[in-house]
Amino acid sequence: MAHIYNADLSPSKAELISEWLPTASWFPADGADGAPVAARPVGAFRFDDPQGEVGMETHIMQAGPLTVQVPLTYRGEPLQGAEAYLIGTMEHSVLGRRWVYDACGDPVYVAAFAAAVIDGVGQALQYVEEDGVRRELARSLTLETSGMPDGEELVEAPEREPAGWTVTRMLHENWELSLVRILDLGGRAAPPPSLVALWDGQQDPAVLGWAFPLGQPGS
Repeated sequence: MAHIYNADLSPSKAELISEWLPTASWFPADGADGAPVAARPVGAFRFDDPQGEVGMETHIMQAGPLTVQVPLTYRGEPLQGAEAYLIGTMEHSVLGRRWVYDACGDPVYVAAFAAAVIDGVGQALQYVEEDGVRRELARSLTLETSGMPDGEELVEAPEREPAGWTVTRMLHENWELSLVRILDLGGRAAPPPSLVALWDGQQDPAVLGWAFPLGQPGS
């Protein structure tokens, strides 16, 4: 479960993301010359860190005409060797300074994303504590994971990367993971094992990512 603090953040998550998006290699700047975009939150979800040390939160944001997926990790100290993935720092009124990373470069997140896509592990429950009473927070979106059937092997290799997606690739054990950066809201599907999300106003599941087994034909 993820403990959500009633805290002040400086800068806010939306401000950090808006500043970072034009610098991301996958984001179409369209002549913005690196100027921040006004990214508006659509929904978010979290994964659990088994060690309870790294915060993992994926933001679905509206950035102009685009709906984008921005997974972040929050750490209490810098992640060694991940300087290229550092988005910035924020001051958390309860936890202090937090180092915020593009989660695709954080091994804790990569393992959690793999667990969601391949094993069907769901999103973390979120709660707040008020006067010693724990209250669960409503979800702003719902994840659906296909996972892999227990005890079965892939009989045929799935399509490695359907054309037209903007993705970031990650490696975990014997899997190549594809995380969709610019979401397709028109109901387009991806081969299993895959991860999709639904939120208010979104009728068709939006693909967030999928996995491809290394060692299969085409890998």
